[in-house]
Amino acid sequence: MMRFVYFATVVAAVLFRTSGDSHADQRPNIVLIVADDLGYSDVGFNGCKEIPTPNLDALAQSGVVFECGYASHPYCSPSRAGLLTGRYQQRFGHECNPEPGAVAFGDQAPGLPLGEKTLANVLGDAGYVTGAIGKWHLGDTPRYWPNRRGFQEWFGFSAGGLSYWGDVGKKPVALGVHRGDLPVDPETLTYLTDDFSNEAVQFVDRHRDQPFFLYLAYNAPHAPDQATKTHLSKTEHIEYGGRAVYGAMVAGMDEGIGRVTDKLKEVGIAENTLVIFYSDNGGRKEHAVNFPFRGHKGMLFEGGIRVPFLMTWPERFPQGVTHGSPISALDIFPTVLDAAGIAADANSDLDGVDLIPSLVAGGKEQAESSRRFFWRYAMGDQQYGFAVRDGDMKLVRSGYKNRDLLFDLANDPWERNDLAKQQPDTVKRLGQLILKWDSKNVEPKWLDAHGPNVRSEEDSRQKTIEAASRGER
Repeated sequence: MMRFVYFATVVAAVLFRTSGDSHADQRPNIVLIVADDLGYSDVGFNGCKEIPTPNLDALAQSGVVFECGYASHPYCSPSRAGLLTGRYQQRFGHECNPEPGAVAFGDQAPGLPLGEKTLANVLGDAGYVTGAIGKWHLGDTPRYWPNRRGFQEWFGFSAGGLSYWGDVGKKPVALGVHRGDLPVDPETLTYLTDDFSNEAVQFVDRHRDQPFFLYLAYNAPHAPDQATKTHLSKTEHIEYGGRAVYGAMVAGMDEGIGRVTDKLKEVGIAENTLVIFYSDNGGRKEHAVNFPFRGHKGMLFEGGIRVPFLMTWPERFPQGVTHGSPISALDIFPTVLDAAGIAADANSDLDGVDLIPSLVAGGKEQAESSRRFFWRYAMGDQQYGFAVRDGDMKLVRSGYKNRDLLFDLANDPWERNDLAKQQPDTVKRLGQLILKWDSKNVEPKWLDAHGPNVRSEEDSRQKTIEAASRGER
């Protein structure tokens, strides 16, 4: 149970405080960097040739790249809820974006349920300095803000999107950028990606002599599509305008990440810093590239949940390694606990696994290939879409195509060949796994527009196909 984890953190904190600074300094710093709606193939380490990402590529060369790294949900807020709690978001009802006008039951306003503990809570209790920078998207009212959920420092905004120039337009001032509880004057902001990178560099500089946890959650390359002329100059060679702007947003994020990693090196703590990078979900529908995978953000095909994912910890992990077995963002929580020397109860509520035993130098991939992974999204009116991966077999119970699709990912990672009709017994078996997993879940505490949006998209797709073949003889 998580109660055990927190008891362990208190004990660990006491031990570290009583054993001297030199012992405390041996604990690694944790830098968790999250991109927003980044396509699988929009980084050099996954084969991209048109968007420059030299700093992410350098991180990849210095650590481990996960070929099959999954987000725990196909879109923004629920994915972040799973990341920061280490639990399937369906366990506690955070399955939808807390959008304005979202349905709330009783007095529970949309936001990460207050009974859930975050990774920042655990690390803070163990003596880490904790800071959140960037996009939050786990509740807009103050009780949900990062500085009330375990983060001692916060510079960012609470909602799901914001102008990159920091303007809130006609929205409430509270939805703009904050430093702690205080709103930041938009006139002092430049370009949010750069502002967040600057803050991250300063955070590292301030806390270079203390073990710290930095959660750097960029809103790039999420819409709106805005970039500085400096960043746009990096994608002048891309002729399609929308892709050029999107690419500039990615390149700007990469440049900022490079400044953070340079600061880690400058102050002499890079070797003992665990850096994790991944995207909160698959690439957005417009301008992102999830090639060679099917689908995009919001879908349970690989393109909606398989994301760019890497970890580097020079003192512990090998360099230039590609990890082929599937892993999940839910694994980040227990992996960080191990790195920080915090014991987790084997019977805890965490849904991920500790990856360190399979990542340390000389280690071998363990049985991750035989793990089971589950996904669910809400469609409204107690309707859901599901997916399960069991070994190499994956069942997608599509909520908008209204049918089951079965894929053998070992031979068809692109999900082109639906085997549902040929293997009804496998469909039945995987469907039973979904039912067993779902029995531990709860209904969403509020709803969002995902169901209507994906149904509309499917209808539009079908109309386009029908129109294209209308003149066939």
